[in-house]
Amino acid sequence: MQNRRESLKQGAVLAGLLAGTGMFPQFAHAAWNAKAFEAKTVADAAKALGGTSAPVENAGVVLTGPDIAENGAVVPLAVSSTLPGVKQLLVLVEKNPNALVATFNVTDAVEANFSTRAKMGQSSDVYAVAIMNDGRTLFSKKEVKVTLGGCGG
Repeated sequence: MQNRRESLKQGAVLAGLLAGTGMFPQFAHAAWNAKAFEAKTVADAAKALGGTSAPVENAGVVLTGPDIAENGAVVPLAVSSTLPGVKQLLVLVEKNPNALVATFNVTDAVEANFSTRAKMGQSSDVYAVAIMNDGRTLFSKKEVKVTLGGCGG
């Protein structure tokens, strides 16, 4: 069994290794796309992330989530697609102050199936968006009713 001192020592060694390899969390902001997270619409978020076409509804993009969320602070959502050529999958909540909830990068080595939890302050349409390698933007949407808001008060 490891004591507290040994745990702290191993944590410091790990932090040093991560810092030395450039993988320390403070550098994670390099992938931050402020324009995408400040977008108020699906089209604006997709454009900021490389989408070149107007969003088109497509059954190949699948969004799953509850019809009614009892607590808007933790709404489980999942997005997936079996379409070939998906570059990114996005989750957006239309009526949130910042609509973009999550972005997931997809390659041939990654199964395009992700889940997350989102905060929702009120009932809203939720969008799953696929940005394709050729720039097309495809989406599906679902209305999620929130009975107890989670985005502040």
